[in-house]
Amino acid sequence: MVHHIVLWDLKEELSGSEKELAARTIKEKLEAVKDKIEGVVSLEVVIDGLSSSNKDLGLISVLESEEALNAYQVHPAHIEAATYVRSMTCNRICFDYKV
Repeated sequence: MVHHIVLWDLKEELSGSEKELAARTIKEKLEAVKDKIEGVVSLEVVIDGLSSSNKDLGLISVLESEEALNAYQVHPAHIEAATYVRSMTCNRICFDYKV
């Protein structure tokens, strides 16, 4: 299994209500990808982190293998969702590891 964790900040120029809408939309778009891509075991977008967090939202996903991760990253459904994510976020951090 491969764990794929990504954290982002929402763009500073967004108002508070725009940030809330962007976070909910990112969650909806990315979580919809789970059932469309083979090899995705689980996928969750967290938008309500604790006040101790220093990122606005996070993607926590598990994939069957590195090959599944590579296929996920180039799948049209992921690319479509990621295009929106990139338009609303900055300061992306990613950490992938095998279990």
